[in-house]
Amino acid sequence: MSVSSLSLRNPLLTPAQISASPSETLGLPAELEAEMRAYGCHLIEAAGIVLRVPQVVMACAQILFQRFYYVASFQDFSLRSTVLGALFLACKVEESPQSIRNIINVVDILVKRDRGYPEIVADGYDSEFYERKNEMVISELQILRRLGFNVQVELPYGLLVNYLRSLELTDHPRLPQLAWNYLNDLLRTPTYLCFQPETIACGVIYLAAYECDVPLPTSPPWWTIFDANGQDVVMVAKATIAIYLHRPSRVVPLDHDELSMYVAGTLADHVAAERDRRWEKARVEAEVESIPPDSAGTQRDLAAIDVSAGYGSSVSSPTSQPLSRAHSRSRSPLRAQQQQHQHQQHQHQHHGYRRGPVHHQPRKQGNSAGGGPPENSHR
Repeated sequence: MSVSSLSLRNPLLTPAQISASPSETLGLPAELEAEMRAYGCHLIEAAGIVLRVPQVVMACAQILFQRFYYVASFQDFSLRSTVLGALFLACKVEESPQSIRNIINVVDILVKRDRGYPEIVADGYDSEFYERKNEMVISELQILRRLGFNVQVELPYGLLVNYLRSLELTDHPRLPQLAWNYLNDLLRTPTYLCFQPETIACGVIYLAAYECDVPLPTSPPWWTIFDANGQDVVMVAKATIAIYLHRPSRVVPLDHDELSMYVAGTLADHVAAERDRRWEKARVEAEVESIPPDSAGTQRDLAAIDVSAGYGSSVSSPTSQPLSRAHSRSRSPLRAQQQQHQHQQHQHQHHGYRRGPVHHQPRKQGNSAGGGPPENSHR
């Protein structure tokens, strides 16, 4: 894949890049790299669906993600940051801009859902959010730099529709949708980096026709009309079948620390422990927010919540609905009562008053003749 010249055609991988990617050269197992590529594309596609961006944006982001890791390695650039940068850049390339906060929050929720974490939306003011924001911006610049600003992506969706019309297959009940689904699933593999769009479109038509028992013209071979090679068409079909023979893992390293844990075999235990810790924290926060503002037992009930108690009886059970931190920025009745009490103490100490009952003295009236101001008053 050359970055020295720009073209309207998709840049393809060289044989040397196909045989050994930068990550594999640095010692990353090929199976793990394939899983990380597939999971990164899964996050991009799922985030695009939630953000309601066009299909072309999701496809462009996945292809840029795949291209980037043939000129860079997972050891140097984390998966999460590249997913954020590729999606952010694709939204600009395809003129469908999205806010930084929306992209970060959606990807964060998807990761939490895959790992079983409580789906708490970040408020946008904590240090973790600003770290993700910096990672996204830096990753976008790295993608542009490594790819030589060549973000041209030619997709086979339009060719697929035209080819189906030429073969008079658009009215088939299953074949067009099946071929379209194959194109979407192939985005999780490096196939788009190895073949041009016309070959990919012919490959999915070949496989969909085989699945639906639909005969295609053989004399002359139908793919020759569309400038495709027969062997390449078969290779695309085999790459599509291989997707469904392998079940990807949901516990995939997202950063450098997790990559080291995965190699050491401790990532699954780390994710399980982190899941328990986050659910415990979410339960405690939900319990604190639900304490009624009673005067006598407020502090006693608050002190009775043991953060290190685990899944005790005093902690509410997890709910199926996502938890949000948005309500924590508003004052709860308990917090408002405590702040009012502290304010009153401060006022008493400032003016030298002692706490206790206040005896109101009757106000002196003015003279009976003129009804003027009271005595010892300032004019």
